[in-house]
Amino acid sequence: MDNAKVEQFVADRWDSSIVPKLCDYVRIPNKSPLYDPDWAKHGFMDEAAKLAENWCREQPIKDMQVEVVRLDGRTPLLFIEIPGDNDDTVLLYGHLDKQPEFTGWEEGLHPWKPVIRDGKLYGRGGADDGYAVFASLTAIQALQEQNIPHARCVVVIEFSEESGSPDLPAYIDHLNDRIGTPSLVVCLDAECGNYDQLWCTTTLRGNLVGTLSVDVLTEGVHSGGASGIVPSSFRILRILLNRLEDEATGQTRISGIEMPIPDARVEEARETATTLGDGVHLRYPWVDGMQPVSGDPVELLLNNWWRTTLCVTGIDGIPELQQAGNVLRPQTTVKLSFRLSPKTDAIAAGEAVKEILEMDPPFGARVKFNVESAMEGWSAPEIAPWLADSMRRASRAYFGAEAMYMGTGGSIPFMAMLGDKFPGVQFLVTGVLGPHSNAHGPNEFLHINTGKRVTSCVVQVLKDHYNS
Repeated sequence: MDNAKVEQFVADRWDSSIVPKLCDYVRIPNKSPLYDPDWAKHGFMDEAAKLAENWCREQPIKDMQVEVVRLDGRTPLLFIEIPGDNDDTVLLYGHLDKQPEFTGWEEGLHPWKPVIRDGKLYGRGGADDGYAVFASLTAIQALQEQNIPHARCVVVIEFSEESGSPDLPAYIDHLNDRIGTPSLVVCLDAECGNYDQLWCTTTLRGNLVGTLSVDVLTEGVHSGGASGIVPSSFRILRILLNRLEDEATGQTRISGIEMPIPDARVEEARETATTLGDGVHLRYPWVDGMQPVSGDPVELLLNNWWRTTLCVTGIDGIPELQQAGNVLRPQTTVKLSFRLSPKTDAIAAGEAVKEILEMDPPFGARVKFNVESAMEGWSAPEIAPWLADSMRRASRAYFGAEAMYMGTGGSIPFMAMLGDKFPGVQFLVTGVLGPHSNAHGPNEFLHINTGKRVTSCVVQVLKDHYNS
């Protein structure tokens, strides 16, 4: 394979076709069903599916079949089959649903407005991970341009990943015979520690999301007349959250939810900390004077890759400041997001959290915790020698640096599902979400040059997979 030709082909494809199409995609506010329950009525999901489908059909890939599959009551799924030169199968995965807008975008930037600045495409969804379907087909086309054989390829692009992939299992069952049994899974929905080398994800944390509500009154009352007699719902909320985590250290207090960290994962954290140094924490937009929870970058990585953490991601029942009168509010509701150890049972974790929060409610308040989604984490199987060699060659060829292995603090439910369904399958899980790319937050961007390099790396791995 001529690496220079691959690099040039991929770069030309990104510049002439992928980036313009991603700009069109950024403009579509197709928020995931968890954030837009009326997604079907609004039609944005269908618009995104049609955009991707039309682009795929235009690609000159031999004997490719493209279909948008629809099951009643579920988000669509883009399914692509490309015949191969042997009986093996590669499954390439991505998603096209998006997180909501969030606040704090810089002047001139907007979640639904594509802006290209300093080699980065700003806007919601381009990096997480709208580019995946375009990069996947471009990698396959790059092989065919040089008449290099590859295995049969199946591309699965879902539209509910940001909601925990609730619709995906039904589609996998529905398409089971057409998918076959893959020996390699390529997922382009992960992070990268920097933009200088190929980063291969080995673990993903699980995610438990739920709403905790605390009711103390049937209506708001004068705070001067009630405080000191009626405990505030926010005070009770603080008591309940302290049942879940140590407020000083952030360590979980939920028994049985934390899993031991394997030695191999600790070693990966050490190697990453050596490579990134202060970049482990400097990648985030800190306010002046703010410090990370530890001065040890290895511990920071293990916290993020493996240990269970809790974030409050939303709140209801509290008025805006200008509307906040002297009222003791009747109720507070918060959305809790737990990132779980890769080996933690997410369903059992949800049951444990519900029991802890609802038992013996402080002052007899009405306390309810409702689980909205429970996603399993994932830990990669031992990497086959051929794949380790291939990722090394790919990173050297297209980044000019060694490949690195890392855990990821986020979740991709499909990886755990595939690991269970296809024992022994190999995984290339990588992505373009590097420092300051800020997926889910304001000013999210796709680092275009990294997108090109990652696409070229996929070309190398698909070639080597055929020869393995």
